Amino acid sequence: MDTRGGDKGGDSSHQNANLGTAVEFVYRPTAADYEEALRARARRSPSGRAQALVAPLTAAIAVTVFSLLEDAGLLVWSISLVLTVPLAFWATLRGLRTMARRMFSMVEPYGQCRTVADDRGAVSTGERASFSMDWSVSRAYLETPGLFVLLSGDRATGVAVLPKRGAQHPADVDRLREILDRNLKRV
Repeated sequence: MDTRGGDKGGDSSHQNANLGTAVEFVYRPTAADYEEALRARARRSPSGRAQALVAPLTAAIAVTVFSLLEDAGLLVWSISLVLTVPLAFWATLRGLRTMARRMFSMVEPYGQCRTVADDRGAVSTGERASFSMDWSVSRAYLETPGLFVLLSGDRATGVAVLPKRGAQHPADVDRLREILDRNLKRV
């Protein structure tokens, strides 16, 4: 996607028509953005839910198997389960926070970002780097109170965040939602 308006070999009237519907967001990414995105992914996408449940289910199975092998009583099994499963949920949340910080550390050098999106895709330009993405790279998106989260891959392993606070005008949030609804599946 070329946001400079130059003709890159296609029908320029079609390109110019799409440029009129572009929406612009200017923001500085934060670690909290990525944590919010990963938590939303864990709640709403099938792969996110599976990832979030692996540790607690593994803990429950391990406690049950160990209790059966050691002939532990029902009281010991119950107490072990009550202590282990919440600890596994806590560890999962800490893991999401750690993953969010790592993801943020990769985009932090970009500094303030300017993202322009239209029906062809999005171009994000930071202080030190830029990238463009056609909508075909993402399979779906989800929305949180503060973000649009783009999910990529068959199992939604990659995430890209677009904070709503970066909207240049209040109506831009609705315009971006319309663009995303036309081009991606909402989760």
